Amino acid sequence: MQPTLAITSGEPAGIGPDICLDLAHAGLPCRSVILGDIHLLQQRAQMLGKSVTIKQYDPESLPEKGVLEVWHIPLNAPCEAGKLDVANAPYVLDLLDTAYEGIERKQFAGMVTAPLHKGIINDAGGSFFSGHTEYLAEKSEAKQVVMMLAGGGLRVALATTHLPLKDVAAAINAPLLHNIVRVLHHDLQHKFGIEAPSILAAGLNPHAGEGGHLGHEEIDIIIPAFETLRAEGIDIRGPYPADTLFQPFMLEHADAVLAMYHDQGLPVLKYAGFGSSVNITLGLPFIRTSVDHGTALELAGTGKARSGSLVAAVNTAYEMTAARNV
Repeated sequence: MQPTLAITSGEPAGIGPDICLDLAHAGLPCRSVILGDIHLLQQRAQMLGKSVTIKQYDPESLPEKGVLEVWHIPLNAPCEAGKLDVANAPYVLDLLDTAYEGIERKQFAGMVTAPLHKGIINDAGGSFFSGHTEYLAEKSEAKQVVMMLAGGGLRVALATTHLPLKDVAAAINAPLLHNIVRVLHHDLQHKFGIEAPSILAAGLNPHAGEGGHLGHEEIDIIIPAFETLRAEGIDIRGPYPADTLFQPFMLEHADAVLAMYHDQGLPVLKYAGFGSSVNITLGLPFIRTSVDHGTALELAGTGKARSGSLVAAVNTAYEMTAARNV
């Protein structure tokens, strides 16, 4: 039997509902269930002039080809494309909670998430919401999660994520690198089916510190941390200068690159595959992929949103379920 994936439709005022509609005719490799308000999806299809057959999800029935199956979760308030409403912030979290509970019950093999809007969730009050990754990590009690993007023939994982540049150097330490690389190595093996992963790492400083002339983090922290990991049998190489690391002759036999900070690695990956790359959360006890873009409120309801990254995220999640070896 093919696995079933949960697809959360994200911020209702954004492009999440628009791009979810395209999944009906995307030729997906497995059953994919949209979690969202069925009436919102019907309204958005009419607005966009998209011919989509939408039906309530019934886990006891077989999926129909070309039909968008929707697990109906009602909006808290009416929604207008492009206009955020704080009243619908709890709805967005309900989508994630329902997907997670379905995974816990073995109803879903993993989840794929359309974009949400962190600001409006935080405006709604309650505990601070920093994003999908942290929310799901807390729910599943994951000790360490790693953000990795895949696309354009690359996999790029991040040692640090959404930090101001001035804070990055202070955040890089041996325990962090040990944890990040162990998770990356483990999930390349057990979620991607790569028996002996090879990981290349960028240095923090220009020219990887140039022997200490451009910074000491490589000598004092990164190199000793990698030596410890190599002693455990992990194939982690570097640190290499980031400006020459992303070359075909370097990447030819590498399974992933570890960048020290967000804008060191992701501009290269997004240049190579923006619109079709996938955000993958490693370290969770389940499979979760996402799109490589935000809610794009200005595009919602216009017909200009592209669903390539969402389709790629579903395909990647399916491939990970097939390769998964826990």
